[in-house]
Amino acid sequence: MKRPASAPSSTGAAALLGVLLIGAMSAWGAVRLAHAAEGHRIDLVDRQALRVCADPANMPFSNEKSEGFENKIAETVAAELKVPVEYMWFPQATGFIRNTLFAKKCDVVIGYAQGDELVLNTNAYYRSAYALVYRPGSGLDGVDRLADERLKDKRIGLIAGTPPSATMAALGLMVRAKPYPLMVDRRYESPAESMMADIRSGAIDAGVLWGPIAGYFATHGGDKLAVVPLLKETAGPRMAYRITFGVRPSDDDWKRELNQLIAKLQGKFDQVLLDYGVPLLDEQDHPVTDPRH
Repeated sequence: MKRPASAPSSTGAAALLGVLLIGAMSAWGAVRLAHAAEGHRIDLVDRQALRVCADPANMPFSNEKSEGFENKIAETVAAELKVPVEYMWFPQATGFIRNTLFAKKCDVVIGYAQGDELVLNTNAYYRSAYALVYRPGSGLDGVDRLADERLKDKRIGLIAGTPPSATMAALGLMVRAKPYPLMVDRRYESPAESMMADIRSGAIDAGVLWGPIAGYFATHGGDKLAVVPLLKETAGPRMAYRITFGVRPSDDDWKRELNQLIAKLQGKFDQVLLDYGVPLLDEQDHPVTDPRH
């Protein structure tokens, strides 16, 4: 406020007092509005149910029958909160976050890669890596990196656009590679299962898949396949990633609450993930074979 040039008259003093009172009332009103806005923001999270954004047909992660490991993780969290689980189903493709989490139809995505700026990430509840998959006894036993010479003349399947694509290109493995689509509606198409069937039939020699997908389908749909996390690559992007819960960028309190639950329930989460064949890794790339407490 600009300082007056001279002392005000009694009338001027009264007017000034009125201005100050109005200013104080306006400031108090602004504080109340801010608190109201804050309260409204927090209330976006439904405390009567755990509202989960999920794909209706995306095994091993989730499906409408609650058979995926993210379904089991959600059930574990809901049990701790003593509320039911409610799902907003939407195919996990273009528009998934916009039509679910950002549309305020649900409050959490159970699996989201750490570092993606579209959502606010909680602490990671597991870490895994892309893996090489092949038939045991097919001449690839012991291969633990894409740079292995035994892969030079092999036909390798991969999901187009995923990080291993760059590594395979750098190593000259794309010439004979077989790509499978990335963005699909899993209700009608399952690229990972198609790749696994091709490996089992010999149509391709090996495949590269995200660890949780590889670990699950290696034991479903036919003979058991070898799954080797790719942790020794020197070309291309990293292969290991931390997976978090994703919440709206404004839901800081909800994030903190979920972080506390993740720390408390880590051992139960680990058991679920191990039961589904997820190749779990600690921060030093050592395999996690027992639940952590």
